[in-house]
Amino acid sequence: MKTDAQLKIDVMEELRWEPNVTSDSINVAAHKGVVTLTGSVPFFAEKWATERAVRRVSGVKAIAEDLQVNRFGIHNHKDTDVAQAVVNALSWHVWVPDTVQATVENGWVKLNGSVKWEFERHAAEEALRYLSGVTGISNDILLKPAVQPSAVKDSIEKALKRTAEIDADNIKVSTSGSKVTLTGNTHSWNERAEAGSAAWCAPGVTEVQNNLAVSL
Repeated sequence: MKTDAQLKIDVMEELRWEPNVTSDSINVAAHKGVVTLTGSVPFFAEKWATERAVRRVSGVKAIAEDLQVNRFGIHNHKDTDVAQAVVNALSWHVWVPDTVQATVENGWVKLNGSVKWEFERHAAEEALRYLSGVTGISNDILLKPAVQPSAVKDSIEKALKRTAEIDADNIKVSTSGSKVTLTGNTHSWNERAEAGSAAWCAPGVTEVQNNLAVSL
């Protein structure tokens, strides 16, 4: 197992390696596998890129992310301009239905409304992630499936076994109505995310509790 000092060094080197992370105002601390990020970045996309880079580092069990988005220069847009960019991004995305609405305050975008599938809710947030002037996103879109869940546990277990990147033998699936809970272990953050995505694909699912641990 890595020491706290080595993990901190590895995270900092990975951030320097990632070309999408340009800020020199990011502070890193590590303690028993938990990496804490503080400081600031110039736009929300870099905040996302920073977290994604940290997840790639071996030995990271969890991330406490407290980065602030400090807009300046060409990225310091008025809320009116940000709101118009948000409307355009949502309306042009093929997977975002017109039942999604957004409000903007100080660059922070709040999404609401309803969709039938989780991938639509995710697509709405993803469409805004790289917009200049956005400082953060709250995804309060409600999930209202058009069908009732049926044989959810069995269908998810089969989906996990079909996916090459997932070791299905280490994952347990339990269901309660439209809620799915995943427990067990994965070998990486990517495998954990893939398992969660597979669970969301089951028709009628409204909640996925991903309790999978990343084994080091």
